[in-house]
Amino acid sequence: MDEEKKICTDNESDVCEHEMLAQRARKNMPADDIVESMCGAFRVLGEPSRMKILLALMEGEMCVYHIAQAVGGNQSNVSHQLRVLKDNKIVRSRKDGKNVLYSVADEHVASIVLMSKAHQHCE
Repeated sequence: MDEEKKICTDNESDVCEHEMLAQRARKNMPADDIVESMCGAFRVLGEPSRMKILLALMEGEMCVYHIAQAVGGNQSNVSHQLRVLKDNKIVRSRKDGKNVLYSVADEHVASIVLMSKAHQHCE
């Protein structure tokens, strides 16, 4: 810790800037319950079969049968994962006659999926 202080105190203007950044970060820090909710969303997204479902849904809305085809899974497992995603407001559903169609909930979710894919150098 002293070494870190020593590095920062070499230039007084850097210390002031770093202190200001720390104060701003503290001021803009969401409440603990919001941070926990954010972490929960990443836990949900961190399951590979759910991420595959989201990647499939990036192509457009689909029913469980076609999502299962796209991800190479069975309808029962896909349906279960869709329920988890829907409960966490990551996907949404709508009725179309007898079918239930699923889609990515909003542009925020789509952005997270696309950024994650790009971060892995897949784009």
